[in-house]
Amino acid sequence: MVELIADYKCITGENPMWHPLENRVYWLDIPTGRLFRYDPQSGEHENFFTHTEDVGGFTIQQDGSLLLFMACGAIGILQGDQISYIIDEIPEEKASRFNDVMADPAGRVFCGTMPQEGRLGTLYRLDTDGSIHPLLDGIGCSNGMGFTGDLKQMYYTDSTKREIYLFDYERETGEISNQRVFIRTPDDEGVPDGMAVDQDGYIWSARWDGHGLFRFDTEGNLERKIEFPTAKVSSVTFGGEDYTDIYATTAGGNDKANNGEEAGALFRVRTNIKGKPEFLSRIS
Repeated sequence: MVELIADYKCITGENPMWHPLENRVYWLDIPTGRLFRYDPQSGEHENFFTHTEDVGGFTIQQDGSLLLFMACGAIGILQGDQISYIIDEIPEEKASRFNDVMADPAGRVFCGTMPQEGRLGTLYRLDTDGSIHPLLDGIGCSNGMGFTGDLKQMYYTDSTKREIYLFDYERETGEISNQRVFIRTPDDEGVPDGMAVDQDGYIWSARWDGHGLFRFDTEGNLERKIEFPTAKVSSVTFGGEDYTDIYATTAGGNDKANNGEEAGALFRVRTNIKGKPEFLSRIS
């Protein structure tokens, strides 16, 4: 059963993430710079911070603070209501913003940018010393990422190309190589957006204009679909005490007539499938 948790009418609700130190779910609305959190124990939720610019994604740091990835390639740590900037801007990304990010087992962060006029998006890796390195260019729309169960391979989504790729991943260095297509999304199934990997190694792909979450096995075969009452399902994560609760963000809250009355809300799906905690970033 798909359960509505909180409806802040997000234009582009994104980046749901379970905070293991607080036992709360965090998420954001990209173009309004709003950050939210929900406590399943009390049932309370709030818009606890609003930035003046776009926030495209975040990770949770080892100390529990949030590492924000913003417009113009800016990256900073949010503590209280103050942002301490690690990178003020990336010159090549002045007309762009980050979109979807993921920490790896060593605390680095893979972070992609949106395309801009005259330049497609780029996938970067932010190392723990705060240095940033471009890994892939020519990306239509950088999106959902995840690791295989053995941490030897990494998934990565290019929404514009409607493809989810698989790379070989080197844990010691953070390098990725040997790109190949894992899933190509048919035109009538929506656009692949954010994703999560469960304990069985199956991937959950949120579908923009696909009205749901799609679960694939390790061979890329569709195992199930969970239907949502809204068109634009944007991202997904696992949470709860045993990581069997799925939280999914949606978009289109500024146009409910076309996207559904619950568009832009955060939803929960209770399952008997166990997810995995996301890795914490360790950026100094």
